[in-house]
Amino acid sequence: MMPMSKKAILVVSFGTSYNDNCEKTIGATEELISKSFPQWAVLRAFTSKMIIKKLKERDGNVVYYIDEALQRLVDDGFDTVIVQPTHIMNGTEYDFVEHFAEKFRDRFRCLRIGKPLLTSGEDYGKVVEAIASGIIAPAKEMAGPDAGIVLMGHGSEHFANSTYSQLQLSLWLSGYEDVYVTTVEGFPDFGDTMALMKGMGIRNVVIQPFMLVAGDHANNDMAGDEPDSLKSVLEHNGYKVFPVIKGLGEIPEFRRLFVDHISDAMKK
Repeated sequence: MMPMSKKAILVVSFGTSYNDNCEKTIGATEELISKSFPQWAVLRAFTSKMIIKKLKERDGNVVYYIDEALQRLVDDGFDTVIVQPTHIMNGTEYDFVEHFAEKFRDRFRCLRIGKPLLTSGEDYGKVVEAIASGIIAPAKEMAGPDAGIVLMGHGSEHFANSTYSQLQLSLWLSGYEDVYVTTVEGFPDFGDTMALMKGMGIRNVVIQPFMLVAGDHANNDMAGDEPDSLKSVLEHNGYKVFPVIKGLGEIPEFRRLFVDHISDAMKK
């Protein structure tokens, strides 16, 4: 008779040094995963070594990097593991996840890797639905039915940055013509988004991060008072701005999508 399997889900996030927001987003996502799969242990890992180092030095809080977390699972006798990233796209951070997971593949009886939020064509439809109920509806209630909405992603030099353009087109083709996707470090940038919004008759704009956590980028690059922040750029262009400092991990619809990706990995 085969011994009972010892199963774990390794939830891999970029990470944040904003502890309160971490628990509202990453912690809340991990909690839903734990409740959804009660027979599985849930472990945390981050892909930002800088954040891991800062948390250890500042708070004495130890968070594992990907390979350290996988090694701990080996040492603790787990034989069945699903590695689920909470990243938005199949970019640089996800490449790290795949790289280290493959190194450990022969250390487990079964190891599977879940996909980031936006991977398949079907994902875009589900994410647009989540944006509609979890972001657009409350934004319109706050700033008025004619308000525009700008979602700020991180952006990347990785070719997966095209994810943001595909999401933009998916939103527009779904009828959400007053919702815009912009990025801090990729395409489209703030200037590109201003050009797209010009002449559309929008006066009020809700800005919200399209990132799991509302950390440094959300507080500074998006809603900060510096002249190059998204808020300042919009105000300079004549818009009244309503910042929402809320990561995707705080929105139930998005937490559920990561759970769905774990279910998909289990069915492989």
